[in-house]
Amino acid sequence: MRFGHVLSWFDRRQRSRSVLGFPLAVWLKYSEDQGRYLGAIVTYYAFFSLFPLLLVAATVLGFVLRGDPSLQRSVGRSVLGTFPIVGHDLRVHALTGNGVALGVGLTLALWAGNRVFIAAGSVMDHIWGIPPRRQPGFVGARLRALLLGVVLGSGAVGTSALNAFGTVGPGHGLLWRIGSFALSTAANIALFWLAFRLLTADQVSWRQLRGGAVLAALAWELLLAGGSLYVHHVVAAASNTYGTFAGVIGLLSFIYLSVQTTLLAAETNVVATRRLWPRSLPFADGGPTTDGDRSALELREAAVGGASPASAVANPQPSSRGAGRTGERDEAGRT
Repeated sequence: MRFGHVLSWFDRRQRSRSVLGFPLAVWLKYSEDQGRYLGAIVTYYAFFSLFPLLLVAATVLGFVLRGDPSLQRSVGRSVLGTFPIVGHDLRVHALTGNGVALGVGLTLALWAGNRVFIAAGSVMDHIWGIPPRRQPGFVGARLRALLLGVVLGSGAVGTSALNAFGTVGPGHGLLWRIGSFALSTAANIALFWLAFRLLTADQVSWRQLRGGAVLAALAWELLLAGGSLYVHHVVAAASNTYGTFAGVIGLLSFIYLSVQTTLLAAETNVVATRRLWPRSLPFADGGPTTDGDRSALELREAAVGGASPASAVANPQPSSRGAGRTGERDEAGRT
């Protein structure tokens, strides 16, 4: 009974304070959308797409490193030397270029990468409550995925180069590291901002997607830092067999966490744009429903073919403190 009173007290507090109510609304939206399941789908396709990319990387490195022992040793001691499959051949200088392997790898990488962005577009349509009739068709979804693959792939190469500059600068000075980190973070913000806009099939302005892009970019930088520490202190120190297992498990975990943090950032955009807060705490007894609860329900219904809540974007209803009072008036009217 005492726990119920505490829960009801917290429910009242979070409804009146955005610093509590907004993060709770994001988490509730993420849970209602089955975010873990949606993220696992994208992770599956992303992990599968890496193997054709590894084939391409191995073939390209075979061409580039041929006849240059010093460059082979340098690359073999880098992070690439700890990569599964490619790493061992890099260290023993056994990579060779093959035109057929390059063609097959590029074809499979294009197909698998297309599946990744199709799945990501489907996830975004779901969390934004886009009705099936307004979602891209068979051809439209694949063209959108192809455009995303080209644009985001090129951008990812650029941001990776900026991250690399932080470790190859003269003397590895502090200012050099800070500058490369700032540039790569700014580039990642622009990249996530563009991705959210291209993946959102609704009339949402660029400004409304800005917050989620910043959060996703900062989370990505933290994951990159954590992944680098894991590679250098766990994977690199393990034997060939256990290093391969550690590399695969670490890679899968990195992809999954990247997808989940990006999905949470996208949910942040949805909650802010659709005014889905404050929400009522699920286990708080006696608390009236809010406008945020009803809008979230409308989004879920729209995602499976119900009425589109498009008016929620054009004319967002005021939330925060007034939402709880609206719910109270509704409850009073029913009684």
